[in-house]
Amino acid sequence: MIKVVRGNPTPEELAAVVALLSAATTPGPGPAPRPTTSWASPRRLLRTPPGHGPGGWLASALPQ
Repeated sequence: MIKVVRGNPTPEELAAVVALLSAATTPGPGPAPRPTTSWASPRRLLRTPPGHGPGGWLASALPQ
């Protein structure tokens, strides 16, 4: 509720104050979500089993 304590505002001035107050109390869209990189991805912690066949033993020791 808005109460005018002093003065005699015009209807236009009162409407401007109400518009400013209602715009100030309305929440905005908020910050944009930050994109995640592959470095921070939890999928990086999961390893796939080494493949069968020639070179499989070598692939098991190499970082992925």
